[in-house]
Amino acid sequence: MPAPEIALTERFQSAFVSAFGPEYADADPIIRPSQFADFQCNAAMGLAKRLGRKPRDIAAEIVAAVDLADIAEEPEIAGPGFLNIRLRTDWVAAQAADLAVDERLGVPVPQTAERVVVDYSAPNVAKEMHVGHLRTTVVGDSISRTLEKLGHTVVRQNHIGDWGTPFGMLIEHLLEVGEDSAEADLLRTDPNAFYQAARAKFDADPEATGFAARARKRVATLQSGDAESLRIWTDLVALSKQYFHRIYDMLDVTLTDEHLAGESTYNDLLEAVCTDLEEAGIARISDGALCVFPEGFTGRDEQPLPLIIRKSDGGYGYATTDLAAIRHRVADLQADRIAYVVGTAQELHFRMVFTTAREAGWLPDGVDAEHVKIGSVLGEDGKILRTRSGASLRLMALLEEAVSAARSVIDELRPDLPEAEREQIAHDIGIGGVKYADLSTGHDSDYTFDLDRMLALSGNTAPYLQYAVARIRSIGRKAAERGVSADGVAPLVQNDAERALALQLLQFGPVLAEVGDAYEPHRLCAYLFALAQAFTSFYDASPILAAEDESVRAGRLALAQLTERVLVEGLDALGVHAPQQM
Repeated sequence: MPAPEIALTERFQSAFVSAFGPEYADADPIIRPSQFADFQCNAAMGLAKRLGRKPRDIAAEIVAAVDLADIAEEPEIAGPGFLNIRLRTDWVAAQAADLAVDERLGVPVPQTAERVVVDYSAPNVAKEMHVGHLRTTVVGDSISRTLEKLGHTVVRQNHIGDWGTPFGMLIEHLLEVGEDSAEADLLRTDPNAFYQAARAKFDADPEATGFAARARKRVATLQSGDAESLRIWTDLVALSKQYFHRIYDMLDVTLTDEHLAGESTYNDLLEAVCTDLEEAGIARISDGALCVFPEGFTGRDEQPLPLIIRKSDGGYGYATTDLAAIRHRVADLQADRIAYVVGTAQELHFRMVFTTAREAGWLPDGVDAEHVKIGSVLGEDGKILRTRSGASLRLMALLEEAVSAARSVIDELRPDLPEAEREQIAHDIGIGGVKYADLSTGHDSDYTFDLDRMLALSGNTAPYLQYAVARIRSIGRKAAERGVSADGVAPLVQNDAERALALQLLQFGPVLAEVGDAYEPHRLCAYLFALAQAFTSFYDASPILAAEDESVRAGRLALAQLTERVLVEGLDALGVHAPQQM
């Protein structure tokens, strides 16, 4: 069951061979949706340059050669040589019928299934997740879900911050206050408060002769494998895991303990990274530090920009850890692709790390590594979203606010529903609204957090899509009460509204494939919104249960229920749940 673009591409490429010769077999017909028809073939301009003839003449030759009799009407030449294509309605109906019995809903099976490592979320141990972690978490999770639906193997990696100087500080503070003290309980209830208390002690020791000195010494003790230090560190990580679980459960994301691969994972590999790079002549000592100077990177002074992999004091930084991680992900995890879902501020860092890894041979040409750049969440003032005091906004507080706002609306509009169901619907709408607003924006763009807009039932929002699903399910329940069934019935595609909806449904597979290739969930959001709009137009123009003819009722119900399946599957790829009713 080829999607329309695929079927048209095959026919036009055959026409190119007939009209211009076998060397044109791979020419791209450039099939695109059109506002003037169903699709356009925009190949004539490019072919005209190759052939040295006028685009409209080329377009006429293509029309004469192409065989679309069973798929579409004869193409019309427009403008300088565009070909407008209107598909045959009976062909669209046949494709929709095939889609309805396809378990994959038209999602193409990849020619080669890949192992894709997706690095996302990455909070810090003993620090509360703030709103800045929202995007890396939900975008990474949607990319992972989408790739799995396409048939790829996803290896999730949660590169948590669980090593380095902060842990010397935290361990020393915990030992001072006592592991059974009320202050220690903050690690469970308010990790930020515990961290800030330790940080305050550290900053209050400018001479580094007291607490700060002990904290720095503790880092070395920890990294050397001291049993007592490792025990306390392990407890700190365990407490943070519990907190991470609460956030991930609240967000309905798929990260679990098995996906944790923090900075500590690579501690034993860092020395080898430095040694191997130095022996290969890629790294050298500069101002006491071991540095790589990857080609093509210069500073403001036009001098080569260093990537420090071992500091002058012998310590290692993020670059060393990230190089060790790439080496592990390619050699041990057998990655074909690696996606780093990390803030835009790290763009230069990752470009330098990727370049270094390729020069070292740890990132072969056949393995793609991409920084999926994540923009910021802004407040109404256009600045990074924070509390009134200027502190980073706690992610849990934001999520709880969204659910509470949704619950207020549900309680007002649907007091007839049981308490447990209202609670679940409020969660689905509140969390879904926040996630969808994030995902519907290009991941490298900033967006303004507006809870009222996120929870609105109109516009490109999760509640609008969730309501479309709930409406179709309500129609299904009423149909069952009246004895109307779509079982074994092909979707009805006759009038313009039915046809427009069917054409949208046929785009699901190609769109999902594009999202997986480009790591761009916002494309899926745009598609689902257009699909929901097409359903609304269909519902207004084509009465389902009120239709007089029994076969029309069943056929339109089949089309509506196919729409429900695609909407639910698409929302699931985004990590958004569709409640049974709203």
